[in-house]
Amino acid sequence: MDDIVKQALAKWPNVPHCYGWLGLDARGNWYLRDDRTQATGPFPVAKGSLLQHEKLIDFIQRNYEHDAQGQWFFQNGPQRVYVELEAAPWIWRLGGDFSVNSHSGLAVEPSACLLDEEGKLYLVAPIGLGLIHTQDTGLAAEAVEQGRWVPENVRAADLPARFGHVMSPAASQPAKPAAPG
Repeated sequence: MDDIVKQALAKWPNVPHCYGWLGLDARGNWYLRDDRTQATGPFPVAKGSLLQHEKLIDFIQRNYEHDAQGQWFFQNGPQRVYVELEAAPWIWRLGGDFSVNSHSGLAVEPSACLLDEEGKLYLVAPIGLGLIHTQDTGLAAEAVEQGRWVPENVRAADLPARFGHVMSPAASQPAKPAAPG
């Protein structure tokens, strides 16, 4: 976590958490979801605005964590911005040598490989569960064919409970009161 974030937490410890405003899609892209977007549906049905500012994305990724309930968040100064997940907390990118890096650039060593009912391939690593990026499925298939990874068949719906992550922290929050008319 950035030092400036730690300082802000110490200075303002009781800032309310933010839900529904940030999403991570199955390709490792971040989306900002304003009130209007949230009103049109849950993530990823209503994705919002694709974040493209590299320094902002780097800041989010450096301060990306999870709480004891398995809800992933971005610590934005004193405020936690909980993340809506499309597929998993991590999106893996593969190198030509079958090295694995997270969408945020962290190198990991996978300990298991999972294949869901839709043919999506996941890897388990010390930092958590992640989905193989669609652009890297060819390399992933090579790794499986070479016996580097042996996929275990799973149901995608079972993965959050099995790996302890929450797909939609916003869904567990009380409904917002209607705006005064």
